[in-house]
Amino acid sequence: MTGTPSVSPAGFGPLFRSSPFLDLLGPVLGKGEREGLVVGLRVSEHHCNSRGTLHGGVSATLADVALGYVTAYSGDSLRGLTTASLSIDYTGTARPGDWIEVHVETFKVGSRLAFANCYVRCGETQVARASAVFAVSGE
Repeated sequence: MTGTPSVSPAGFGPLFRSSPFLDLLGPVLGKGEREGLVVGLRVSEHHCNSRGTLHGGVSATLADVALGYVTAYSGDSLRGLTTASLSIDYTGTARPGDWIEVHVETFKVGSRLAFANCYVRCGETQVARASAVFAVSGE
């Protein structure tokens, strides 16, 4: 997919919540909401390592954001979450021009801890699998 135009796929727009770090990394886009939120990014040169492929830190950041947002915004009220642990396995790669998406597959929220799993994908190729544990606060 290298050389793909910088246009995002249909349905993706600015992520409903950002931060100075995500603004620097992005544009990070989103589609859907709550449990159905998918986070996406068009890979650019500045997202790559010295080998010209997607840097693992970008995948980890997007996974953390998707896992946290889906888990925090699901249910009847917004939950305050703090990432306590993030584990990621890299299984593929992406290159400049590629579109990557993060799909949260499962999550469970308790009174003190929340757990979630996701996949980072480039088309049909899995780039990474991540899981997180979050501390739940009273927000």
